[in-house]
Amino acid sequence: MNTQRSLLDVRQQLDEEAQRLGFSGLRISAPDLSKASEALKAWLAAGHHGEMKWFERNHEKRAAPHRLVPGTVRVISVSLPYLAENGAPAQHILQDKERAYVSRYALGRDYHKVMRHRLAKLARTLSELTGAPPGRVFCDSAPVMEVEIAAQSGLGWKGKHTLLLNRTEGSWFFLGEIFTSLPLPIDSPTTQHCGSCSACIDACPTQAIFAPYQVDARKCISYLTIEHPGSIPEALRPLMGNRIYGCDDCQLFCPWNKDPEPQTTPEDFTKRENLDAASLLELFAWTEQEFNERLAGSPIRRIGYPRWIRNIAVAIGNGPKTNAAKAALQNALNIHPDAVVKEHVEWSLKTFEE
Repeated sequence: MNTQRSLLDVRQQLDEEAQRLGFSGLRISAPDLSKASEALKAWLAAGHHGEMKWFERNHEKRAAPHRLVPGTVRVISVSLPYLAENGAPAQHILQDKERAYVSRYALGRDYHKVMRHRLAKLARTLSELTGAPPGRVFCDSAPVMEVEIAAQSGLGWKGKHTLLLNRTEGSWFFLGEIFTSLPLPIDSPTTQHCGSCSACIDACPTQAIFAPYQVDARKCISYLTIEHPGSIPEALRPLMGNRIYGCDDCQLFCPWNKDPEPQTTPEDFTKRENLDAASLLELFAWTEQEFNERLAGSPIRRIGYPRWIRNIAVAIGNGPKTNAAKAALQNALNIHPDAVVKEHVEWSLKTFEE
């Protein structure tokens, strides 16, 4: 059997194993990231990355997979669906200002762990089939341009909100990669299907998507609630509504996300701790110990308790002016020593005077 035929057989068996592991798609590319690299440099020069200083490091490795992992000639991209079927409707929660909105990807277990575990199994299968080293797996954990790579593989196309889209899942999936030295047959990119639509841009609460394919992270609610370490700009706080961890608006209003085809969602992403519909006051009352215990294994835990309370305090300030809400804020001033938390609690209390 010639080498090319053998690699085609390997690919077929990889597809079968990926499906068994719960991946919804697998595509292979030999990506050219030169254009994407230049766009990233311009984005960084404009300061659109905010406090995410890691974007400034390892630029050469980010732009060339073979520099990140020597010997790499192909990148295997996979998608893993995460939209929990039993979660409360997102739009309903956003409209109920007494409830907390948590980005749908964070309702269950930390996707980094889930994806890496499954990718490692897929990489071992590749090694067993070929006798080659298993390659190196990534999931949002190294300088990898995963959306650009996945788009070149044909797993989907880059939407105007900068997330990957495809016809069956919209954008409700995680991406992962295996860098390999095997010259596997590559797939063709798909075509763009956003056309003249600007739904994601129009829906952004803070206008963080300031142009097609351009996001100013400093205005993005996902950045503000997760990555931003200090005081949230006052002008942006009212626009955050009840979003306490992440923001899905650009996905929720995307036509490709309106009626995604049913996917087999891993149990790991099933909602926990009532996070899909919890009340703000309920979550605000958690102690630090409760936060750490209840959110063990959750992606939310990594932001830390002070940032969690800071975010909820803003959401309460944006919500109904009830006696219970005011009392909870006043109590927080006495029990939370963090200066940033106190500042946001005081801001929220001032909204009761307006």
